[in-house]
Amino acid sequence: MDSVPIIVLDFGSQYTQLIARKLRESGVYCEIVPYNEKIEDIKARSPQGIILSGGPASVYAKDAYHPDSEIYELGLPMLGICYGMQLLTQHFGGVVVPSDHHEYGKAELEFGDECACQIFNDTPSGQIVWMSHGDRVDMLPDGFEKIARSENSPYAAIAHIEKNIYAFQFHPEVYHTQEGARLLKNFAKYICNVENTWNMGSFAKEQIEKIKEQVGDKKVLCGVSGGVDSSVVATLLHEAIGQEQLVAIFVDQGLLRANEREQVEAMFKRLEIDLITVDATEEFLTKLEGITDPEQKRKIIGETFITVFDREAKKHDGIEFLAQGTLYTDVIESVSVKGPSKTIKSHHNVGGLPDWMTFELIEPLREIFKDEVRKLGRELGLPKDMLGRHPFPGPGLAIRIMGEVTTNELRLLRESDTIMQEELKASGYYDKVWQAFAVVLNVKSVGVMGDNRTYDNTVCVRMVESVDGMTATFAHIPHDLLERMSTRIINEVDGINRVVYDITSKPPGTIEWE
Repeated sequence: MDSVPIIVLDFGSQYTQLIARKLRESGVYCEIVPYNEKIEDIKARSPQGIILSGGPASVYAKDAYHPDSEIYELGLPMLGICYGMQLLTQHFGGVVVPSDHHEYGKAELEFGDECACQIFNDTPSGQIVWMSHGDRVDMLPDGFEKIARSENSPYAAIAHIEKNIYAFQFHPEVYHTQEGARLLKNFAKYICNVENTWNMGSFAKEQIEKIKEQVGDKKVLCGVSGGVDSSVVATLLHEAIGQEQLVAIFVDQGLLRANEREQVEAMFKRLEIDLITVDATEEFLTKLEGITDPEQKRKIIGETFITVFDREAKKHDGIEFLAQGTLYTDVIESVSVKGPSKTIKSHHNVGGLPDWMTFELIEPLREIFKDEVRKLGRELGLPKDMLGRHPFPGPGLAIRIMGEVTTNELRLLRESDTIMQEELKASGYYDKVWQAFAVVLNVKSVGVMGDNRTYDNTVCVRMVESVDGMTATFAHIPHDLLERMSTRIINEVDGINRVVYDITSKPPGTIEWE
């Protein structure tokens, strides 16, 4: 097993992957493993430091999550974050109790000029940190000392300097903690003595070698959509095994945006990757007839994709692998893969393959975020316009139609979405937002067109700003741009008489409506 400088034990926080992401951005390679990973497997990675993540449980609860106790005896530098801090406190003999009041949100971290802890190197006292906890440390273990406080957390950061054990009550991995990336980098650099030598170039080489080793002389079926993720996966495969072993298939499931099929085919021609297009429109739309539940839609679409891929694979000899552009944001919302995090919604490409299918999965992007995928694409030489495409969901327009998917609703959505995209690009805002799309609400309202009363459908326009898709805020789009979109959609799309703008952030909402 390869050496891993930093191991992150996942106790179920939705933000665990952000710890790894912050470290990778600073050039430090790390891996996330379940909180109950076998001690032998951790030792085999020869880590130089261990981070205990946050989590939704309480350390004093009956069903609290605990790692193998030998973790604490390895003599390695450790950093506990929130729940991880409370675990360290409890294990070494301190006391953790429920807080008088929960503390969520912004706090100022004070540690004074006299603080000599290297973990705070090059960061100021009074820096903004982000709290999210319902428990607190009430008494420190022997040998530990307070190294920082906040207004509501007397033990906002603690340490056992001799043992190289540090702990934060706040979350350094989240965007709103101002110096969070620096604090994590300081832990790696000064406490663990880890060099910053990892980048997307090394990740690309690593994945190419892994694919070569995994595939050997067999063939790989790669499902592509024309989006950034599957395009990067196809390019990685092309680099690793060449055209002879790569069978790239684009399934037109009848749920694409206007002219998308032609755009995807042209895109792969530019990449010089042979593409097989399969028109399965009738098959998908037939199976979706009468289906209104969003989870059921997603599952039907996922299962049908697998059926189509399996059917196409049988037309080629030697295919033993199926490659997908699964991202970590898909995984963390769908299944608890590393620790006990909560399921938000299932994604069509997450959760493995059905028992009857003999393919082995290849998912080289499974541990990274969308912005990292774009960096990887740049390393692989993909065109800028391809990498700049907004995310588009695997289930396509089906999850942007509230209720049953019909040919009329697809027409309303395609025409509305096309107008919205045209106006967004003409204004220069396409590259300023993370994602933009229209949603058909299947909510009718009264309108007036000319001298006539109308009773037609409503379209919602959704535009968000984000970095990695884990959190998002609605985009502050100029009102005159929204007005142009609304006017054109109502005037040009027969069946729409009202346009609304979604101002919900993530959380509490998800980016897609379903």
